[in-house]
Amino acid sequence: MNAPSGSWRRPGLAVLVVLVVLSPVFGWASGVVGYAEPLEHAAEVTGAADEANSAASGLFPNYSVPGLGAPAGTLVSALVGTVLTLVLALCTGTLLER
Repeated sequence: MNAPSGSWRRPGLAVLVVLVVLSPVFGWASGVVGYAEPLEHAAEVTGAADEANSAASGLFPNYSVPGLGAPAGTLVSALVGTVLTLVLALCTGTLLER
């Protein structure tokens, strides 16, 4: 039996809000355990990181926002990324339903 179409919205949004609020904790924990992005690690091991030239720094480089500390920058980048992804997904879903 299929669930009503709107039954996922509140729990789904609640999970997203919790994850966004916890994003600074995840950022802090990754620093504590020494986590590094696998692609960055591979570039350092092969020596490619020394030769890299960044074409664009990105909207939120390293999940930070200039002028904000690390926890606040991580929170803002998580919020913006989540909202943009959610809006895109909902708009795509609406178009596909038509």
